[in-house]
Amino acid sequence: MQSHARTLIDFLAFSERLKRELRHSWLSDGRRESVAEHSWQMALMAILVVPHLRNPVDLLRVLEMIVVHDLTEAAIGDIPAFEAGARQETKRAREAEAATRIRDSLDPDTGRHVFALFLELETGGTSEAKLVHALDRLEVQIQHNLAPDETWEPVEYPMVFSRLRTPCAHDPFLAALAELVEADGAAKLAAAGVDVAAVRRAAAA
Repeated sequence: MQSHARTLIDFLAFSERLKRELRHSWLSDGRRESVAEHSWQMALMAILVVPHLRNPVDLLRVLEMIVVHDLTEAAIGDIPAFEAGARQETKRAREAEAATRIRDSLDPDTGRHVFALFLELETGGTSEAKLVHALDRLEVQIQHNLAPDETWEPVEYPMVFSRLRTPCAHDPFLAALAELVEADGAAKLAAAGVDVAAVRRAAAA
């Protein structure tokens, strides 16, 4: 029992890195967001969204996947979706390697459970995994919409119109959320003097 307890404590020391790993995302007060904060907000969103979904999902499974979905970033760091180069090109392979190391660093039963969550998210075939992917995209854009205009980079403008609707299309409530979040992003761009029509064309190209 003490051996498993020590393994857990050691793993928490590893996972604490997510409290310090900063994302390419800013809070409404201009402070950069941590990976852990992103995961917490996703978990809250899941609790609020699940009662409105057309088809039931296992909320506990959803929350488990959310909590572990970015654990690999404690090993490889956060890599923004728009980043080009070697880090982006090798991201999936490095995440798979990190997931294996995470599995092996835990006691066998827990390691297998966490690894199964990674695999379920990777394949994305279950209703729970689809929901987590949708919430991930929604949370990112909601946070961008809350952040100061000057934290947005031009490369992110088209992402308002290209990254939400498809992962949210499988459920009417998620689709409604995506439409509203996209509209809020468009309004923010327009208020900052950005040519929204041109951005939409770029996103559709």
